[in-house]
Amino acid sequence: MKITGWTLGILLLLCLVFGIYVYNIATFPHPQVQRNDSMENLERTALNDSTFAIGNNWLTKNEFGHYVMYTEGSAYERGLANGKLSRELISRQEEAFTHQIKKMIPSEKYLGFLKYITGFINRGLPENVTEEYKEEIYGIALASSDSFDWIGDKYTRQMHYHAAHDIGHALQNMMLVGCTSFGVWGKSTANGEMIVGRNFDFWVGDEFAEHKIISFVKPEHGYPFAFITWGAFTGVSSGMNAKGLTVTINAAKSSIPFNAATPVSLVAREILQYAATIDEAVAIARKRTMFVSESFLVSAAADGKAVVIEKTPSELDIYDAHKDRILCANHFQGPILGNESLNLEQKATSASVYRYSRLEQLMPDTVALTVTDAAGILRDTRGINNTEIGLGNEKALNQLIAHHSVIFKPESLLMWVSTEPWQLGTYVCYDLRKIFSGDFRPGDTVVRYALNIPADTAFINSLAFRNFLKYREQKEIFVYGNRAAFDPVSSIRYNPYFYDAYRMAGDYFLERKEYDKAAKYYKEALDREVATEGEQKNIQKRLNKALRKGT
Repeated sequence: MKITGWTLGILLLLCLVFGIYVYNIATFPHPQVQRNDSMENLERTALNDSTFAIGNNWLTKNEFGHYVMYTEGSAYERGLANGKLSRELISRQEEAFTHQIKKMIPSEKYLGFLKYITGFINRGLPENVTEEYKEEIYGIALASSDSFDWIGDKYTRQMHYHAAHDIGHALQNMMLVGCTSFGVWGKSTANGEMIVGRNFDFWVGDEFAEHKIISFVKPEHGYPFAFITWGAFTGVSSGMNAKGLTVTINAAKSSIPFNAATPVSLVAREILQYAATIDEAVAIARKRTMFVSESFLVSAAADGKAVVIEKTPSELDIYDAHKDRILCANHFQGPILGNESLNLEQKATSASVYRYSRLEQLMPDTVALTVTDAAGILRDTRGINNTEIGLGNEKALNQLIAHHSVIFKPESLLMWVSTEPWQLGTYVCYDLRKIFSGDFRPGDTVVRYALNIPADTAFINSLAFRNFLKYREQKEIFVYGNRAAFDPVSSIRYNPYFYDAYRMAGDYFLERKEYDKAAKYYKEALDREVATEGEQKNIQKRLNKALRKGT
């Protein structure tokens, strides 16, 4: 009994010490910034009902629903201007993010627990973020709302958000980031100019994607650049700089991290801001330590080609297709990392290889692509050989969850960004040369209207798409609402080719102990194109339970 008592006492003491340690590291020290009283005291002015300015910085909302922002100067100055111009967007974005997290994890106690676990994992984050980016994030954070102080102080919260992508897909390998990208040049394009396309299939609720910002930045150091983002986020998922270098990120399978390193999005940001060639991009990626695995598709007008930089916490590999096109999904292809066990597992069990194969079908070597063709590829909802696999299937290039879809022409410095719904609306063309020319002013048009790619109105107005929206409503009820209000028959009718509609029906009847009906729907789910091996095994396990209970 004495031994047991001492053991329990020591364990309790260790838990207490660990708790105090995590609590103390959960708040990051603020960076020491060079104060700028003139900028700090400036307030934004309204130029019209949709445009604000502060100094030379501005924010406008265009008729396509995009918020377009321009910032310049030192890191802290850019952050201050960004925060003051977009404070409502910052608040809405944080509200949307926390609302979705609370829907996914309704327990306040468990949320509190995760807060400190995240703090523990991210304890080394400040040491792995450059002073420049810490100062910029701090400047933006000053405009954050006090309403979310339950998560942490403003600066600490924004730092953690920059690592959210990494922690999410590493801890649970959640395919919230099941993205697809490609690059073509030379004989693979209609006029020989390089075209890069990507879908950023990052989903944290529909509200999160409602207020996209097309951010144009002219930094004190490095090259001017543009990227697609959201309130307060300075990391890069998709962007192009004034030298015609583009970077997009694709998540790869990772082991669980135990300490933070540099967030993937900030590595991509550094590449975008400081690299003009592929070799310079590789050098930046090589010197940064990351705590998850990621692919960076990097194209450069100076090189006239694109490669994929593949990076894990311990290794770096380069995939060069050695032809005039390159494809990227969520698995590694390089000579080193392509054969690692985690990557082989990813290829065997995820939707990545299937999506890659579909991309190959849509980009035959004999076809020279245009930007309109690229948009058609990014909008594709079918499976291999044009089969119907259900709308919203992770195996599709267009999973109808994209935060944004973008097409670049690096040599012309043109960028097309999608509009709602998802990538089905107009792709709006922005001209980086015009915006960074030096004589551009707030209120000037930033859109090359004649080059816009029209919306896919045929699909948007189709019965299949209208039914898909009804299916999503049913799924929302099933996952987060009152399951008594869920209609399994309607769910299947609205999306008849999608395995998950049948899986939900099976779960519905299994919960009600109607085992024969559950088994029927599980069998039908398995007859369709299931997205991952894990989901297939889970459905099979539930089918076996229904069959066993029904006997």
